Amino acid sequence: MAFSGKYQLESHENFEAFMKAIGLPDDEIEKGKDIKSISEIHQDGNDFKVTVTAGTKVVLYSFTVGEECELETFTGEKAQTVVHMDGNKLMVCVKGIESVTELNGDTIINILTFDGIVYKRISRRIS
Repeated sequence: MAFSGKYQLESHENFEAFMKAIGLPDDEIEKGKDIKSISEIHQDGNDFKVTVTAGTKVVLYSFTVGEECELETFTGEKAQTVVHMDGNKLMVCVKGIESVTELNGDTIINILTFDGIVYKRISRRIS
């Protein structure tokens, strides 16, 4: 399935508890809780380029499935990791945060888990 497209965050569950657990400062949590981020994904086979815009912050990711890459956490830490793909799911672990991103039609469901705390994000394709 092709992930390519532009997606807007529609809803998220357990944002504050998750962000506190990973060490995001309270003022950053307060600023981020109502932002409807936009993710632009360009997929060419196993190569991905992702641009996430959340308010004034823009984060760029570039990776090839199965190859080592550098990704950034919500706290701005960067780490080397490998993204895996299984059908319509992308899976990665960065600094103890497990992420599973599933494409289901025009919806992307991203489930992040850290220290037993689950944060769920649902984004819908807008173009």
